[in-house]
Amino acid sequence: MRCFPDSTLQTQPAPLPPTPSVAIQIHSVLGGRAAKKAASPNLTFPISSPGLTSLQMLKTVMQVVKEQVMRALTTKPSSLDQFKSKLQNLSYTEILKIRQSERMNQEDFQSRPILELKEKIQPEILELIKQQRLNRLVEGTCFRKLNSRRRQDKFWYCRLSPNHKVLHYGDLEESPQGEVPHDSLQDKLPVADIKAVVTGKDCPHMKEKGALKQNKEVLELAFSILYDSNCQLNFIAPDKHEYCIWTDGLNALLGKDMLSDLTRNDLDTLLSMEIKLRLLDLENIQIPDAPPPIPKEPSNYDFVYDCN
Repeated sequence: MRCFPDSTLQTQPAPLPPTPSVAIQIHSVLGGRAAKKAASPNLTFPISSPGLTSLQMLKTVMQVVKEQVMRALTTKPSSLDQFKSKLQNLSYTEILKIRQSERMNQEDFQSRPILELKEKIQPEILELIKQQRLNRLVEGTCFRKLNSRRRQDKFWYCRLSPNHKVLHYGDLEESPQGEVPHDSLQDKLPVADIKAVVTGKDCPHMKEKGALKQNKEVLELAFSILYDSNCQLNFIAPDKHEYCIWTDGLNALLGKDMLSDLTRNDLDTLLSMEIKLRLLDLENIQIPDAPPPIPKEPSNYDFVYDCN
């Protein structure tokens, strides 16, 4: 028998088989056709990427797959085929582009010059929203009345006068088609007599026994105008949008802030659009955080034209 030195008897580790891509690992874990779609070739990362372990790469790809699914779902696809089509369009490269664009927009909109611009133009946007709310009150809205059995089977109409000084309102036999003229509304309430506007459970017509429990949806649409000593004008808005329009408009008439969700959304949208429009000429130009330094005065002013 032939003998070998002890050192040659040490077993050398066998080479590991090639590690499959992370996309294949995801497919094996998730299984099914959906995972196969998610783990498309566009999401294939070699495990041998420098500086990253297999677990790190797996986590990275899982984050991208999750973002794929979430972004596809935000488009509210009506069928599974549309969902799959959205997934295919959201490749890894596309996800990177979206992330980069969002990050750049966020950084740009948080810079000091942009924040100063926002602060400057925000009053103009709020004034625009205020005028829109008041114009809607001038057009008027048809509301429903609650009877003693808390059934909404009667109608009444309310609108603001064009000079914004009087609220005209009155009962209707049925829901109108279009605007109701001022002269057909019997009652009036001067805006100067309004003491306060209350909403929800603070409304007098919502404080009745059982109202809060039985009419939760109605409670969210209720608001009242308080005037004189113990008088009030009670409203039940037809929907949340009209509720925001009227509460904002009435607060604007009283010189108060408009605090509805609709106002916040409108302000964000219009403010973003206005800033982007004003920055069109600065596209692809980096905006400095600080103003440039003032240059030194020239050695002489011989270049100045003397009008005399």
